[in-house]
Amino acid sequence: MDDVWKRDEIESPCIKICVIHPREQICTGCLRSLPEITEWSQMDSAARRAIMDALPDRRAALRKRRGGRAARTTPPQT
Repeated sequence: MDDVWKRDEIESPCIKICVIHPREQICTGCLRSLPEITEWSQMDSAARRAIMDALPDRRAALRKRRGGRAARTTPPQT
C-alpha cells in the first residue's frame, strides 16, 4: 500500500451528520465547532488530540431537553 494512505494522523470525527446546533454552536454529528471543523486539516496531531479529548464532554450539552412531550403534559409548577 502507498505510504500516503498510511499516514499517522488522527482521523476526523465526522460522521456526515453536519448540523450546527443553534444554541451550542457545535455540530450535532461530530461535536466540533465551525472553526475546529474548518481548521482540522491544518492542525497538528496535538491540536487534534486535544479536540478529540474534549468531544465526550460536549455531548451532554446536546442531550438537554428543550421541552417535548414532557413539557407539554406536565402541569406548571406554582
